[in-house]
Amino acid sequence: MPVGTVGSVKGVYHRDLKEDIGAEIILGNTYHLYLRPGLDTLYKAGGLHRFESWDRPILTDSGGFQVFSLTGIRKLTREGCTFQSHIDGSRHTFTPENNVHTQRVIGADIMMALDECCPGDADHNYARKSLDLTKNWLERYAKSFRESDPLYDYQQTFFPIIQGCTYKDLRLEATEHALQFSELGIAIGGLAVGEETEVMYEMIETVCPQIPQDRARYLMGVGTPANILEAISRGIDMFDCVMPTRNGRNGMLFTWNGIMNMRNAKWEQDFSELDPSGTSFVDHTYTKAYLHHLFKSGEMFGAMLASEHNLAFYLDVVRQAREHIQAGDFLQWKDAVVKRITQRM
Repeated sequence: MPVGTVGSVKGVYHRDLKEDIGAEIILGNTYHLYLRPGLDTLYKAGGLHRFESWDRPILTDSGGFQVFSLTGIRKLTREGCTFQSHIDGSRHTFTPENNVHTQRVIGADIMMALDECCPGDADHNYARKSLDLTKNWLERYAKSFRESDPLYDYQQTFFPIIQGCTYKDLRLEATEHALQFSELGIAIGGLAVGEETEVMYEMIETVCPQIPQDRARYLMGVGTPANILEAISRGIDMFDCVMPTRNGRNGMLFTWNGIMNMRNAKWEQDFSELDPSGTSFVDHTYTKAYLHHLFKSGEMFGAMLASEHNLAFYLDVVRQAREHIQAGDFLQWKDAVVKRITQRM
């Protein structure tokens, strides 16, 4: 799911997202949209879909991760989380109840429950207290969701979030608790926040067998193409990450033959396609030399092309993964692909 934090996937036309990249759903961020443009504007616009002219599904996170990143200018209590805006320093509070209202106003098709994202290196005592807080917030969030109605002409659902840091006992407890409130899907949060990659995989392996096959499993904020394929092999269905667009804006391209830094001089006179073995829409139109020139010249078109290429590549990866799952040879294909796409070109 491409990330459209403030109501746009940076540097990418909606037309290209749909027609060329093939995005079926995008994200919005509750924290950022709550602060700007604000709930009054979003409500008067008829919700985020109409505000940003996107006619496919949208998922919103709860803003919990953004609040987590504001360490030093936020305070957590059982009631909720008080924080300072990164825009103007004003103070605000998220509670489970008003977080439901906020996401009702935004109008996301899939809403995420308010949680605390525990640091990856937290000790068991901190993680225990954090999980207790998340569980309390989830119970209140679910109650508020049940007792409220959508504001627009379509239904919404919400996913609970499994926390528990890197501790198996807490992850299992969180999963059992969250499943009480899961109807269509469930999210795994609090990973890729500082822990080792193998520990992240271990937590996925702990959680996924406990989740019924009829629930979508969403791994939040992950990751590299290799991370995604490894997580799919462990049972994950849904992903989001800013990496394809953020890294693309900085000149990093993901391809079927490996990773390229388009600022490197080696591409200056390389007139070959960006990814000859790929299917993303810019592959057969622009060359490595041209993209190198754009980045060296500081042209915004370079960041746009790289972002679109990376998103198309990511969608191609998961599309092919689905095909190989259906064909019954996913694991063999995955092992071969991961070696190729992780090498530096």
